[in-house]
Amino acid sequence: MKLQPLEDRIVVRSSEPEEMTVSGLVIPDTAKEKPQQGEVLAVGPGRRAEQTGEVVPMDLKVGDMVVYSKYGGTEITIDGEDLLILTSRDVLAKVGK
Repeated sequence: MKLQPLEDRIVVRSSEPEEMTVSGLVIPDTAKEKPQQGEVLAVGPGRRAEQTGEVVPMDLKVGDMVVYSKYGGTEITIDGEDLLILTSRDVLAKVGK
């Protein structure tokens, strides 16, 4: 990955939303909700502690699946791929494997 996030930020590739309902109806793009789950592609080193100045490492690693805040992050396009840059505070949970 050419993109290296700073501090407590991560780069996420969003999961694709469902294209069809269980009953077989196709969902148009305008009716789809933004996905709130994705795969971590890059992780920053962590945030510096205010008291000591030491770097507090991230709890996430490349390849983790995460659930994130609905309106969190910044959307970017790198090499034609839509990605999301989130802070660690936007991440709500890690999906277990």
